[in-house]
Amino acid sequence: MDADSRIRTSIEEHWRASERGDVEAEHALYAKDAMLDCPQSGERFRGRGTIAAQRGGRPADRHFTLLRITGHAHVCMSEYVITYDGAPAYPVMPPADATGVIARRASARTLPSHGAR
Repeated sequence: MDADSRIRTSIEEHWRASERGDVEAEHALYAKDAMLDCPQSGERFRGRGTIAAQRGGRPADRHFTLLRITGHAHVCMSEYVITYDGAPAYPVMPPADATGVIARRASARTLPSHGAR
């Protein structure tokens, strides 16, 4: 399997695992020393285990829908919809490196425009 296919497969598995609630598989995409920045709240989480733990503490009913993966090899981005208790947000996930892991991620979410139809 070439690098592009390997990374796309890793990203697709990440979202399938996220949807089914498989925390271990969901976070396998992150490097052990990954960093997650949340610019809206100013929070920073260091390490795969810490990232997984902060997500596990959210009581909301969440669902993920992968819209598309764009890019090539180590510059693949995933666009998806995440819903928390039925309210959608539209984040973009940063590229994984050539080994298929993410070392650093900023988690910025957008909300739909109230005027959108």
